[in-house]
Amino acid sequence: MSFLLIYVTHPSKPEAVRMTAELLNAHLIACANYFPIESTYWWDGRLTHADEIVTLYKTTHANADAVRAMIESSHKYEVPCIIRLSTVEANESYENWIHRECSIKNNP
Repeated sequence: MSFLLIYVTHPSKPEAVRMTAELLNAHLIACANYFPIESTYWWDGRLTHADEIVTLYKTTHANADAVRAMIESSHKYEVPCIIRLSTVEANESYENWIHRECSIKNNP
């Protein structure tokens, strides 16, 4: 029973926490991890350096499209970074927990 990791960058920790709360409340993810990073990229023709927060969201294959849609609809970036890392495997009890948490909305 595999699951997905979804890697997303955010402009700040409060924004990452806000988005995570939305996803958790909808039971689209089981949990998230936060990592501070420094990014360099081209934007509007200029080389840009920014401090950002990365979240790693743990979810099921069935929820992947809904997670992406929710992130796209409420993310503060014009072009959010949403990277799907498919078919991640972990210890069985952890995978079972992820699937249980992500299916609560389907079993009232």
